[in-house]
Amino acid sequence: MKVTAIIPDEILTDVQEYTEGKNITDSLIKALTDWLYIKRIQKLNQEIKNEPLKFSDGFSAENIRNLNNRI
Repeated sequence: MKVTAIIPDEILTDVQEYTEGKNITDSLIKALTDWLYIKRIQKLNQEIKNEPLKFSDGFSAENIRNLNNRI
């Protein structure tokens, strides 16, 4: 998608420096991708905090290791 945006030069310079992108577009894609990754992790952490994971009855790490070792 083509987008026109007014972004201060200082921000673009910093984004290009930190992302080491080939050009402005590449730098912005990298920065936005990283930002989305962080936000998704934060959302998942909040969901787990609100409703913690529960292990099935009889679950044990040893049983899982045995299953993995059969392969």
